[in-house]
This record gives sequence, C-alpha cells and structure tokens, in this order.
Amino acid sequence: MSKREPIYKVIFLNQGQVYEMYAKQIYQSDLWGFLEVEEFVFGERTQMVVDPSEEKLKAQFEGVVRSFVPMHSIVRIDEVERLGTPQISEAKGGGNVMPFPMPMPEK
Repeated sequence: MSKREPIYKVIFLNQGQVYEMYAKQIYQSDLWGFLEVEEFVFGERTQMVVDPSEEKLKAQFEGVVRSFVPMHSIVRIDEVERLGTPQISEAKGGGNVMPFPMPMPEK
C-alpha cells in the first residue's frame, strides 16, 4: 500500500479577503515571520460548471512557484483527505478576535 501525498488546506487573510487554498508543501520560511506555501493544487477542468472564484485564484497564482504568507495572516491550516474548491470570500468583521496591538509611530 503506497502512502498518499498530503494535501493541506490553507486559510489566510489578504487585503480584506479570506483566501482558501490547497497546497502540497507548507513550511516555516527562512524569512522571519513568514510561512512558505508551494505546489498549489486546483481542481481539474473536467467539470462543466466553472467556479469564478477558483478561476480568479488560478489566474492570480499562475506561474507562482512559492508564496510567502505572513504568519499573522494565517487563520487555519488543515491536512485534508480530499481536494476542495479553492475560493476567495469577503472577510466578515464583528468577531471576537482583536488585532495584535502595534506600537504607535514616533513623530
């Protein structure tokens, strides 16, 4: 029995939107505070129905070998058994999570 290659679902925030992506490689970057995401996985084009959100992600990440995502933008990472549909959705506010306080800039 061969061991299957893991697939990870990575959910992160980017410019007010929630990105849900699938990748085969995820690890801590040598760049401090970043996570490296490689080998993005998208659905096959054998389906008749085309998801505009997935197509937008495909176009946005076309030719990208590796993405560096800031650690504080990561919402969740799951190892999944099946590939889902990558998507972009609007981030909804009003939750109980507060942003980490940043120092005030000196004048």
